[in-house]
Amino acid sequence: MFFATWTVLAQTPEEILSHMEEAFDKHESEGLVMTTDVKVPILGTTSSLLYALGDKMRVEITMMGLTMIIWSDGETEWEYNSKTNEVEIKKDSGSNDGGDAEMFGAVSDGYDVSIKKETADAWYFVCRKSKTNTDKDAPKTIDLVVAKRDYMPLSLSAKMSGVTMTMRDIRFGVTEKQVTFDAKDYPGVKIIDKR
Repeated sequence: MFFATWTVLAQTPEEILSHMEEAFDKHESEGLVMTTDVKVPILGTTSSLLYALGDKMRVEITMMGLTMIIWSDGETEWEYNSKTNEVEIKKDSGSNDGGDAEMFGAVSDGYDVSIKKETADAWYFVCRKSKTNTDKDAPKTIDLVVAKRDYMPLSLSAKMSGVTMTMRDIRFGVTEKQVTFDAKDYPGVKIIDKR
């Protein structure tokens, strides 16, 4: 028992992040659900809920009484606007590719990682951009929280160009229905096909 406890305590930040990436990858085929908060100075914070399964995804955004839901299958995009009760269908712009989740795998590459603090339940990391990281769009600092029980990420925060993005409430298990637009779920909606 003592040896097992000591082994967990003796892990380096890089080893912990390697275990996190393995745990994340193991469940990725089940589909990912997460909330992303984007904080913009003066405008405030907007939250979105992402469901991703393979090439398909759905993003729900609510702000100032308006709900937008965007579905994508990689080729076609369906965009629902609650204010107009319309769904616009168009070619996928590629802007909602769920790529933010890739940051969980990128923290060990191009970043100097250290443990900021540790609790009984989680490790709190600060990841500072390495001098060798030439990606000009990469955040200078990433704060990451990893659960000790299963090495799953609990949250990731990054600041880029004054905008702070936090990914949280990460879980797995998405159905095909959750990422597929079905007009029957929106009775009376006006469909505008712009493909």
